[in-house]
Amino acid sequence: MSGSDQGAGRTARPKRADARRNEEVLLDAAAAVFVASGVEAPIRDIAAEAGVGTATIYRHFPTRADLIVAVYRHQVEALAEAGPALLASGAGPYDALVQWIDLFVDFVVTKQGLASVLQSDDPCFDPLHSYFLERLVPVCAELLDTAVASEEIDPGMDPYALMRGVGGLCAGAGNNPRYDARRLVGLLIAGLRHHH
Repeated sequence: MSGSDQGAGRTARPKRADARRNEEVLLDAAAAVFVASGVEAPIRDIAAEAGVGTATIYRHFPTRADLIVAVYRHQVEALAEAGPALLASGAGPYDALVQWIDLFVDFVVTKQGLASVLQSDDPCFDPLHSYFLERLVPVCAELLDTAVASEEIDPGMDPYALMRGVGGLCAGAGNNPRYDARRLVGLLIAGLRHHH
């Protein structure tokens, strides 16, 4: 009896992992479509990108807002995990900071609709903003502190202010092809370097 019970328990676990993986596939597909076409893109485009039927998407995310929030959280989590991963990767602390800010620029620039969601007055997105700050400000702080400790950058840069500054530089682009947000952000981050 107990033998068959253990068997049942074992088969149940991978299913959960599969469901989570499937959800990640959907979220990655939705993020790609949102980047290409904005957050109003047809759900069927997302289904096609993910290789599933639209019903599958609605089963996971009953409304578009649910999907937008889930994509946003998925991106924030990836960004939060990237900080410690970059520090552990053996790149110097300053290089880790540069690479993380680059990912942050991707997040801000390419999540067109999501970036405007951040500035939105829609209260349903308010908690997202606090969630974004709670998750990412400490990661940015850790990257800055590590670079300061290794004397690669000067102390005193506030992580929240830095992230706001990068966000502001990215928002400045509008649709102007002459405006290279990434290059301006690069100059800002280069300005943190410790000058002996």
